[in-house]
Amino acid sequence: MKISPDTAFARPSTRARDDAAGASPRAAVKVAPRVAPPSIGFVSLGCPKALVDSERILTQLRAEGYATSATYRDADLVIVNTCGFIDAAVQESLDAIGEALAENGKVIVTGCLGAKTDGGENLVRKVHGKVLAVTGPHATDEVLQHVHTHLPKPHDQLVDLIPPLSPAGIKLTPRHYAYLKIAEGCNHRCSFCIIPSLRGDLVSRPIGAVVREAENLVQQGVREILVISQDTSAYGVDLRYKLDFVGGRAVKTRMTELVRELAQLGVWVRLHYVYPYPHVDEIVPLMADGQVLPYLDVPFQHADPRILKLMKRPASGEKNIERVAAWRAICPEITVRSTFIAGFPGETEAEFETLLQFLREARLDRVGCFAYSPVSGAAANQLPGALPEEVREERRLRVMQVQEEISRQRLQRKIGTAQRVLIDRVGPTVAIGRSSADAPEIDGVVHIKTRRRLAVGDFVVVKITAAREHDLVAVPAG
Repeated sequence: MKISPDTAFARPSTRARDDAAGASPRAAVKVAPRVAPPSIGFVSLGCPKALVDSERILTQLRAEGYATSATYRDADLVIVNTCGFIDAAVQESLDAIGEALAENGKVIVTGCLGAKTDGGENLVRKVHGKVLAVTGPHATDEVLQHVHTHLPKPHDQLVDLIPPLSPAGIKLTPRHYAYLKIAEGCNHRCSFCIIPSLRGDLVSRPIGAVVREAENLVQQGVREILVISQDTSAYGVDLRYKLDFVGGRAVKTRMTELVRELAQLGVWVRLHYVYPYPHVDEIVPLMADGQVLPYLDVPFQHADPRILKLMKRPASGEKNIERVAAWRAICPEITVRSTFIAGFPGETEAEFETLLQFLREARLDRVGCFAYSPVSGAAANQLPGALPEEVREERRLRVMQVQEEISRQRLQRKIGTAQRVLIDRVGPTVAIGRSSADAPEIDGVVHIKTRRRLAVGDFVVVKITAAREHDLVAVPAG
């Protein structure tokens, strides 16, 4: 007898078969047909904070039984998580939405661009009126509601009994590192930035919840945790550093206490978006002791006092030079990376030279620079003295030329030293890894020449043999 896929037969025991000899066959027990789960396509754009939002949405969708698709063609619906910070990111997001509509037709939009308006009208709907729904950033529940409306999940009596996923959820990063978002929003009102209007004021997560997520990540094999938020230094300010429980202990929801807790997990802990407040000095001794990576990502943005004031930044260039020097006195191996804006409205040649001189004196390890880009809705757009695009770009290039030589010199100092490296990729003769000085995707890498069998996620001690402008070359030590 041919068994159809939608029918299951109960097989009787030997005794039951004997007893039933000559009797009519046992009745077939019908089970509802297995229905393929609805499939979601996902496009994630923007910064690591947006990536974490994407991970949360995908985790919940997977827990509800939705499948994911790698192609528009095989997806029943597409979600596009957008960026809306600078004009180039806005255009990239609008293009991605247009592509998803053309290739699939059923599109839900979320993320920062979803919160932007143009002439009082939602920008996404103004450009792409056929999208199914639009939400702003960190709106997991809203996105799920829209998915349920436009692509209901059919009940599956087998799948619906499966326990939820691990608390760490779905990760869009490689298995060995992950971003840990500790807060949403920002209390600053920098004149060039519209993040608070998109993501709101600072909302810190309780320290107990953050540490539990970090523990789950480590249990899943994560070897490096990258701490992110809009302003990591301000963590807990909105909660007035309220006590929360970590492993049965009452601990303040504050950056210093959080770093101390994460330091006990036995993995690399890397701090991003750290504003140079005085209490950051409390973290540096932990770096000197080897408890957390000696690495600080500090967005200085400029060095001239007048420009910093126009930017509404919280510190002056002179204090930042002193602060960097103090950090290095405590922890000589510390890596300081930063970002700067060249060509801000009204920036004179002398003020730009102040920025270059800051770089020459501070000798930061890693630097990124952006030519000022007007952002719709930013207060800086109203400032007098807007510079031509070619001047802004020329100044950006000059910043990077100065920093390129500084980077080359600082990397040359590492030749002959031993460095602990985390492996990101492996090949037959060369593996690619990162040292404590290298955050994924934004900093340099270490090219390890070896035929030794290494695995992604391994820690390897290497000897540095050469230095390039941004990267290092090494061989395994010993």
